[in-house]
Amino acid sequence: MRSLELIDDGRFVEVETGKGADALDRRPQLNAALEKAKLLGAAVIVAKLDRLSRDVHFISGLMAQRVAFIVAELGPGADPFLLHIYAALAEKERALISARTKAALAAAKARGVKLGNPRGAAHLRGYDGKAGRIAQAKAADERAKALEGAIAALKAEGVTSANAIARVLNDREIATARGGKWTARSVLNLQARLEATSAI
Repeated sequence: MRSLELIDDGRFVEVETGKGADALDRRPQLNAALEKAKLLGAAVIVAKLDRLSRDVHFISGLMAQRVAFIVAELGPGADPFLLHIYAALAEKERALISARTKAALAAAKARGVKLGNPRGAAHLRGYDGKAGRIAQAKAADERAKALEGAIAALKAEGVTSANAIARVLNDREIATARGGKWTARSVLNLQARLEATSAI
């Protein structure tokens, strides 16, 4: 799932699903972004059309309301006809992904695979849960140590809150150990891990 969050520099970050013709009703922050753009006489910029929505009706609705938006991968002069084609392709892709996922799950179930196994990957042949957890913890420790200097430098610059540190790390495109975005919680976890490893 995705939701939109206003970042200090005026960016809105998407973390809410864009599917469905009623997506705008379920995305108050997208509404806020569109309203702010109208107020400023500016356009909302999205990286790819499917990040805005995978629904033709939704995209057509925005275009019919003359809501200005620019799809970065298509450029500012993208023809409305081209936008409709890309929207249709995104919608078709969504349907194909859904069909493939359902078919794969049904095939797995038919083979006797127990879906949603509470033991996770521990049921796989040759999987050593304890060894996997040890390796994961070691990798997390190494990643934390690698970021220790960057965190110390940010604090020296006056960036001390977990939210602020997360924002700067994301702005600098420094990923978490799992390749994701930083949150206040993940920064606090990192700091706790650094404290624990330095105490050893």
